[in-house]
Amino acid sequence: MACLHLGDVAPDFAADTSEGPISFLEWKKGAWTVFFSHPGDFTPVCTTELGRVAQLADEWAKRDTKVIALSVDPVAEHHRWIPDVEEVSNTSVGYPIIADPDKKVAELYDMIHPGEGDASSVRSVFIIGPDDRIKLILIYPKSTGRNFDEILRALDALQLAETGPYATPVDWRPGERVIISTDVPTDQARERFADLDVVKPYLRTATPKT
Repeated sequence: MACLHLGDVAPDFAADTSEGPISFLEWKKGAWTVFFSHPGDFTPVCTTELGRVAQLADEWAKRDTKVIALSVDPVAEHHRWIPDVEEVSNTSVGYPIIADPDKKVAELYDMIHPGEGDASSVRSVFIIGPDDRIKLILIYPKSTGRNFDEILRALDALQLAETGPYATPVDWRPGERVIISTDVPTDQARERFADLDVVKPYLRTATPKT
């Protein structure tokens, strides 16, 4: 079983999905990607989660981000279940759901929670950058539904960090001030950011350049 870390290249795999067979890294083609697993089809928490991801289609598109789900159920079960997801959430599921009945992908991404009484996948989230490297890993227990607004917020922070010497403070939201990396000396930071605020020598905030 893999033990994945931030910065690792996301493992590639081939799989059947609700939208046909894919090779994962070819499918994502250098895009930002949110890859998330769910324990099973026809389950209550998963139904609400997949519906919420579908409702956020415009938000993923704004961020040039692809989304893809996985469970250990076969494609036929995904096709039977998708209408329930769409009905409950009043939306259309426009992203693929990976079928993983042999659990190869779940084991490749360490999505199986030992000691939980079955071999279904937990609620893992991987945000993968255009360089195919893993930028964020979240793991929720099966009983706890995810907050995809927070996943969007984290995605915004990750994408911002790719554009300059930025980190984001607690509870940061897009449009708010950011932290300027200490790799940039304060005199240089003042030249680059007219509104630089030196709270502490190691904590400087400013409005990010757009």
